[in-house]
Amino acid sequence: MRPARNRTALSEINVTPLVDVILVLLIIFMVTAPLLQQGIDVNLPKAKGKDLPQEERVSVVIKRGGAIYMNDTPVSKDELIKKLAAISKLNPNVFLKADKDVPYGFVVEVMGEIKEAGIDKLGMVTEPKISLK
Repeated sequence: MRPARNRTALSEINVTPLVDVILVLLIIFMVTAPLLQQGIDVNLPKAKGKDLPQEERVSVVIKRGGAIYMNDTPVSKDELIKKLAAISKLNPNVFLKADKDVPYGFVVEVMGEIKEAGIDKLGMVTEPKISLK
């Protein structure tokens, strides 16, 4: 007869492979995330604030030379007002991205035109400000 052995279940989990997989995924996402952003290249100012949820939104972009884009399509000020007036009942949220070198007066003028078109909620988009303490 054989002596009885005390067999117990191994209750430890080796987390090294899990950490390896997570680090590889983190590196992949960090490399591909900047590539997923599409749009018009604008040098945005930096400011403190929290991120906005990604949803279907209308974005108005003002480039350095004063060119205005609506959802990546170049438009004139008159076209912008007409289009925003048409969609103001459907989606009243508009996000404005203005290059930091665009004169403040021009940005305020465009903001006034957006408000006049019937848009109640106008958000300004900036880059996050990084503070090293």
